[in-house]
This record gives sequence, structure tokens and C-alpha cells, in this order.
Amino acid sequence: MMESLYPITAAILANLIAQILKPYFLYRKTKCFDIHQTIASGGFPSSHSSTVIALSTAIALQQGIQSTYFAIALVFSIIVIYDAVNVRYYAGKNIQLTKQLIADLEEMNHIKFNHAIYHEKIKTVLGHKLIEAIGGILLGLAVAFMLYPIIH
Repeated sequence: MMESLYPITAAILANLIAQILKPYFLYRKTKCFDIHQTIASGGFPSSHSSTVIALSTAIALQQGIQSTYFAIALVFSIIVIYDAVNVRYYAGKNIQLTKQLIADLEEMNHIKFNHAIYHEKIKTVLGHKLIEAIGGILLGLAVAFMLYPIIH
């Protein structure tokens, strides 16, 4: 029974470990501890990357790299990691730029934008830097490989 749950167990465990590690690595970098990082997206290591790589690796170890399941998981993993590093990362950068432009316009022209849309709280850290994704990939691999002998 536990063998059949190995891929999902590895994926969930990798995700939880990545989320738990985020406040620690943020503290090492900034000397500021923020427990909310355990539920945040973005940051080091990428929980998106760790989750999909642990899933793909577990399927590879269990089914073999020539299995259809591994091929599906690998394609899924590539798409998720690409999205986290490129699409979501640059969407976050675009939000930062837009916020700064609004602030600059208000300051330069001594005007205040009153519409509620200008004052919405929008999260700016949506995606990952490449190093954060690599950290997640390494974590996902480690979790899947360490869990394999325990479950099998």
C-alpha cells in the first residue's frame, strides 16, 4: 500500500520541507525572520520545483525512466519550473515596476491617485530566480532518493 503512495508522499514531503526552509534562508540572507514565508510563494528553495521534481523522480525510481508516467511527470515538471522562473517571475517584476511608476507620478506631479485599483495590495514576489528553482530541484531529488529505500 505504501509503495503506491510513494510518489505523492515524496512530492508532499518535498513541498513541506521547502516551505519550512524558506524562513531560515530568508533569515540567513536578511537577518529578518518571517514565519509567513512558510506559506509564501517565491523565495529559496522553490517549493514548486521541489514538489514536481520529487514527484517525477519518485515515478522514475518506481516505474522506470521509460514509463509513460515518468514522461508525463517530466513534461509537467518542465512546464511548472519554466513558469515559476520565467512567466511568474517577470509578472512579479512588472508589478514592482508599475507600483514604482505610480509612486513616481504621484511624487513628481504632486497628485494622488484616488481610485481603489491604485491602492490594492498586490503581491510582487510571484516567481523564482533560477538559483531558487535549482535549490528546489536539488531538494526534490534528495527527498525522492532518501525516501525510496524507506518505502521500498
